[in-house]
Amino acid sequence: MTHVDDAPDADGPDVEHLPGAVGGALRIGRTVRRPTGPWTPAVHRLLAFLADEGLGGVPRVEGLDDQGREVLSYVEGRGVPVDDEVVLDTVLVEAVTWLRGYHDVVEGFRPEEPLRWRGTGEEPVTLAPDQVVCHHDPGAYNWIVQSGHFVAMIDWDMAGPGRAIDDLAFLAWTGVPLYRDIGVEETARRLDLVVEAYGEWGPMTLLDAVVERMTTASERIAAGIARGDAGIANLQKVGEPQRTRDRVAAFRERVPAILDALP
Repeated sequence: MTHVDDAPDADGPDVEHLPGAVGGALRIGRTVRRPTGPWTPAVHRLLAFLADEGLGGVPRVEGLDDQGREVLSYVEGRGVPVDDEVVLDTVLVEAVTWLRGYHDVVEGFRPEEPLRWRGTGEEPVTLAPDQVVCHHDPGAYNWIVQSGHFVAMIDWDMAGPGRAIDDLAFLAWTGVPLYRDIGVEETARRLDLVVEAYGEWGPMTLLDAVVERMTTASERIAAGIARGDAGIANLQKVGEPQRTRDRVAAFRERVPAILDALP
């Protein structure tokens, strides 16, 4: 792993605390510094593969600094404040299209030996035949938008084995968004955009996957807290995992009306 010279003073003028990242993150100059864990080698191997394959919209791994933090390239743009903003249709479609491209590329990433991932517990695992390495946290809060366009997906710490539809379901949860009520007709219209842009599953299949994936998300948060994962434990400050459980319950009540409103 490449060594990067130590960072300047963490309180200096060229330093910014980045909100939202699991475990916390700092922007220092043109780089992002993040804590590492037992899952970091697998994530870095994945990101290196994606870089070699030429997939855009992914931070580059630049090494580790003197404090043992991973150093990633900083992607210019802004994040999405999901509780205050519904992204433009064009941004939503671009994000879904990027996700489909990612899934197509990552089909080629199939390490033969078991790898340790953050969401799979303490034992290394291998991919099942029907799995790919998912991002596992492609919510709109992890999108970078620049000049009104989706340009990158960040925060890869939760990457690990899963089904491609799990990623699409997670994206729809905050990208449509499905986790809050924006009106049945508008929800159905934007869900249709997601289905058309990805081009594989119908809306009913995707809505079922959303319930399953977000239920799993709450279970993984609870498990991470129980095993002492400090980054995941920070989610307790915003009411997790109960917040997601409550949102899933409310969403399930809206599903029949959403299906009725689909084109």
